[in-house]
Amino acid sequence: MAAASRSGFSGWLHRVSDSDVWWSFKSSPMTVAAAVATFLIIAVAFLSPVLAPHTPFDPATLSLSDGLKPPVLVSPDGEWAFPLGTDDQGRDVLSSIMYGTRLSLIVSLAAVAVAMVLGISLGLISGYFGGAIDAVIMRVADVQLTFPAILVALLIDGVVRGLISVKRHDEIAIFVVVGAIGLSFWVSYARTVRGSVMVEKNKEYVQAARVIGLSPLLIMVRHVLPNVTGPVLVIATLNLGLAIITEATLSFLGVGLPSTEPSLGTLIRLGNEVLQSGDWWITVFPGVTLAALVLAVNLLGDWLRDALNPKLR
Repeated sequence: MAAASRSGFSGWLHRVSDSDVWWSFKSSPMTVAAAVATFLIIAVAFLSPVLAPHTPFDPATLSLSDGLKPPVLVSPDGEWAFPLGTDDQGRDVLSSIMYGTRLSLIVSLAAVAVAMVLGISLGLISGYFGGAIDAVIMRVADVQLTFPAILVALLIDGVVRGLISVKRHDEIAIFVVVGAIGLSFWVSYARTVRGSVMVEKNKEYVQAARVIGLSPLLIMVRHVLPNVTGPVLVIATLNLGLAIITEATLSFLGVGLPSTEPSLGTLIRLGNEVLQSGDWWITVFPGVTLAALVLAVNLLGDWLRDALNPKLR
């Protein structure tokens, strides 16, 4: 059994190493660099409880006497205990960035998952059944496309704030932001999946599945869905960068995550409040981290789009 398992895994590795996608990846130095940067940022972020030199949001570990220390490489007043400096509360900027990046990634990945589940489900239903169901779903999608995603997210967040108290909102802020961003991005998945399903449902393997009596749900999930995953993966990769930016924008505007659970957007907002005092490092370093993460993810998304589309090779 173990030998068969090893043989199967080695065969899978051999198929991957011989695939056009792997060749495309390793032949593009920019894509490799983007993948390495993305992996490093994600690894450091999720290992922040272990790797971070400080616990920046534990009041018991903070001291106001450590406040507003500059980065060690730009000022002799800096301390190596705080290599990127500290904010006005004495929080280590490097540790804050590591924890904030982790929270931004968690929110963005969850939002993309919500958008994928909703968009794929509606796209499958719309494309497979057509008729009035297709018309209703697509008209709703067309209406949402007339509004920028950030406005849809702001609207959803505002509605939730109007229905519950501020304290309660802060307690469930992560779920509100995830839902708001997810509901802003489902349209691209639904339209893409719908178009693919309308092509796939007329092919022989789907007709055969209908003849043997499989239910529409089983046909959609088992037979149609696996054949439309390529474009969905591309959209998900590109949408991850958009979700990170949207979450940062919401938090920067003060309607995203609260200051007690700071993401990169919250850190940039907090740093922007003292930027006029010359304490630039509090907002610049989180901003650079955000830009690097989004750029690396978008480069991977562009490569994946080209690699999975034979017409673009």
